[in-house]
Amino acid sequence: MNFITKYTTLLLLPISALVSAEALTVEQIISKANIASYYAGDDGRAEARMMIVDQNGNKQMRQFSILRKDIEDEGQQKMLVIFSRPTDVKGTVFSVEKHIKQDDNRWLYLPALDLVKRISAGDKRTSFVGSHFYYEDVSGRNPNEDNFTLSETTDKLYILDATPKDPTSVEFAHYQVKIDKTTFIPLEATYFDQNNKAIRKMTVKKTQSIQGYETVVHSRIEQLSDGSFTEMQFRNVEYNLQLPAQIFTERSLRNPPIKWLK
Repeated sequence: MNFITKYTTLLLLPISALVSAEALTVEQIISKANIASYYAGDDGRAEARMMIVDQNGNKQMRQFSILRKDIEDEGQQKMLVIFSRPTDVKGTVFSVEKHIKQDDNRWLYLPALDLVKRISAGDKRTSFVGSHFYYEDVSGRNPNEDNFTLSETTDKLYILDATPKDPTSVEFAHYQVKIDKTTFIPLEATYFDQNNKAIRKMTVKKTQSIQGYETVVHSRIEQLSDGSFTEMQFRNVEYNLQLPAQIFTERSLRNPPIKWLK
C-alpha cells in the first residue's frame, strides 16, 4: 500500500541529467520506486477509506488512520494502522516492523477478543481485513525477494518483469510493473499464474503532490478471475511530523496514540 510517495522534479533538471536518468540500471529504478512508494519524508500520517466490492457487487467499507516512521530509507520502518469504522472493526490495530534482511514482524490486535495475534510470514500474502490488499501490500513487498528485468522503456514508463526468488512463497508465477519515469511511482502491477494468465492487478488511479512528495491518493486492486476489487483513497496526508518512536510499541495496539491521529 503506497500512501506516501516522493516527487522528483525532472522538469527542472538539465538535459544531461535527463540523459543520465535514461541510463539507470534496473537496480536503480527499483530502488527509486521503493523510496517513492514507501519512504517519503521521515514519517507520515494519513486517513484512509477502503471500499471492498465482491463479485456480486456487494460493498463493505473500512476506515482507518495510518502512522509511519522510517528508521532509515530503504531500511527499517515502523507502522500502525488504526481502524475507526465500521463498528465491527473499530479499535482493530495492525502493526508492522519492517526489515530488509529478515521477514517483517506483523501483529493484529482484535479488541472484541482483547487478543494480539502475530501474523506469520506464511500469511503475509493473505487478505488484509477482508480486502483484496494483502498484509504484505500494506508495508510493501521487499524488492530483494524478486529478480527484475527491464522489458521496455517508453517516453513515460519503465516496464519491468519480476519473478520471485522463492516461487513456493507466493501465489503468483511472475508480475509486470509499470513505473512512472518522472516520479518513480509504480502506476500498475499485474500478477500472472503458472499458465501466464493475469490473476490480480493493482492500478494507481490518482496521485497528488503533498509537501513536495508525489502521493498516491487513490488506488485499486482487482481480482481478475471474478471482477471483485478493493479501492483505497487517502486524505489529510501529512509528512515529517516528528512522530516519537515510543508510539510504535506493543502498548499502542491496545492504547492507540490518539494525540497523533488528529
